[in-house]
Amino acid sequence: MASTFLGIEMGKRAISAHEVALNTTGHNLSNANTEGYSRQRVEFSAMDPLYLPGLNREERPGQIGQGSVIERVERIRDQLLDRRIIDQASSEGYWTTKDPYIHSLEQIYLEPGDNSVRSKMDAFWDSWQELSIYPSETAPRTAVLERGQTLIDSIHDRYQSLKGLQDMANEDIQLTVDRVNELSKQIAALSNTIQEVKAQGDMPNDLLDRRDLLVDQLSSIIDVKVTNRDPDEFIIHTGGKALVQGHIGRQFGMEAGVDGYAQIVWGDTGEDAHFRSGGLAALIDLRDNVINDEIQNLDSMTMNFVDLVNEVHSVAYGLNGNTGENFFTEHRFVTNVSGNYDRSGDGVYDSSYIFRVTGTNPLESRAQVGLEGNISLSADKGNVEVPYYATDTVMDIVTRINNSGAEVTARLDREGRLSLKGTTTSDPSNPDFVIRHIEDSGRFLEGYAGVLSASGADGAFDWEQADAINSLSMTTANIATAPIAHPSGWIEINPALTRDPASVAAGFGENGRPANVGNGEAALAIAAIRNTDVMVGQLSTFDDYFADAVGRIGLMGEQSGRALETQNLVMKQLTDMRQSVSGVNIDEELTNMIKYQHGYSATARFITTMNTLLDTLIKMGA
Repeated sequence: MASTFLGIEMGKRAISAHEVALNTTGHNLSNANTEGYSRQRVEFSAMDPLYLPGLNREERPGQIGQGSVIERVERIRDQLLDRRIIDQASSEGYWTTKDPYIHSLEQIYLEPGDNSVRSKMDAFWDSWQELSIYPSETAPRTAVLERGQTLIDSIHDRYQSLKGLQDMANEDIQLTVDRVNELSKQIAALSNTIQEVKAQGDMPNDLLDRRDLLVDQLSSIIDVKVTNRDPDEFIIHTGGKALVQGHIGRQFGMEAGVDGYAQIVWGDTGEDAHFRSGGLAALIDLRDNVINDEIQNLDSMTMNFVDLVNEVHSVAYGLNGNTGENFFTEHRFVTNVSGNYDRSGDGVYDSSYIFRVTGTNPLESRAQVGLEGNISLSADKGNVEVPYYATDTVMDIVTRINNSGAEVTARLDREGRLSLKGTTTSDPSNPDFVIRHIEDSGRFLEGYAGVLSASGADGAFDWEQADAINSLSMTTANIATAPIAHPSGWIEINPALTRDPASVAAGFGENGRPANVGNGEAALAIAAIRNTDVMVGQLSTFDDYFADAVGRIGLMGEQSGRALETQNLVMKQLTDMRQSVSGVNIDEELTNMIKYQHGYSATARFITTMNTLLDTLIKMGA
């Protein structure tokens, strides 16, 4: 038969269960504004009834109930929605990080505007135009020098601003890697604690919330995938590798890269780490691609600008009869006149760093070459082939070279000679402004243009050997060695011209004699560079370079703004959905509180009643 005190025990269980429910409601209300908190819900269940299989079974139908107990206190969470948020957070983090940097780029360029590099260069060309009209006067020469210095200062400012932005991105990368490592440690430690709590049969709801919040923060920094297939092991993957596995949180390290900036590697294996999205991927893309490309474009414009102005100025005459002076200083990376350089550092020349080679033969741009073959030039990956045919004109071949994707550009100089120049390179392991390979299966570059001394592989120019200029059919006077990196940071006006403005050249001489005082042909030739096809990288003119810069930066800003707005909207919808599921609803919790309070009161009344009955029973027995 049932115990005499069954009612008291039943009431005790019920009052304990409602007390837990009230405490859980209070916990929800107190964490209504806690970031990452998921509301918790108490699940009541009927306690197992009494089983009396013996002869003393009470003669009544059914089993005897023993009241209610708390089955579990669980947190309300939608795992599928959580995974969608983790996937989306990395995209939002990518554009959230990238957008401010793009706005900073727009502020650096100031194009178009009175203080932009383009406006300063226009003024520089105008000063040469003015000198061509008054070549016998000193004042126009002074104006050329002053406007040239203003232009140089503007180029320096842009370079320093871009370099500063790149350095800032590099510092952010290092800080972000430290943050990822810290999150990895914390998540692994929490996973270990959670597993210990679960092993004791408890539900670590608050610890799970804290871990999920850290995972959300991590997912906005790098792209991650969370795996819960093994209930005993929580795993986070990134880039196809485990970052967190149970109580183990792997770390990332930093190693010096080819360009001097830190490269991210796995701390335990030293392998390169790769990220597809997230704030860290945005910073890497900004530093190594976006900003680096802008610096390379500025360097390319500056190097071509310096080379072209000096090309004319060095053969022209100043008012004082001086010639052979460069207008801008040129700091060469190698001092060897043949461009020989010890790249391996073993004390022996093993490479040739040549920026420009110019053929010996003057060409007519509209003349058909009457030759066939394939020109092989260095490119981003390997070499590219540029075919030419008998019916092609010289300009057809020049245009085809410039459109081939090679990291070499071609143009005809003012004397009609073919000039090939190295450009910036996409591979940081290769130096900028170095021609790495020239080869021609036919005779266009050999006998026609006078660039190579022989056709075919035996006559090819290859930079990975010393004295590679021996394959060229020219003297050292027809080549220029590679400059020191980032000419936009060091370009200056020749100090000799600043000391004596009369040395600023304006005219060409004849038959070895200095130019006449009234000859302004050289100044006019320099002014004409403004609208001449000079191949600034893959762009035809300097105007093309500035127009491309304006369009490129404008499009990046537009793309960044729209992408960020879209990602924010998508993320807001997902977080609102999660909040509707997991967030604390004050009205609902107050309703539950009243319900549990009434249940507690009713249970207390039940216990009082049972106590009265027992008291009566005991007195009757006395």
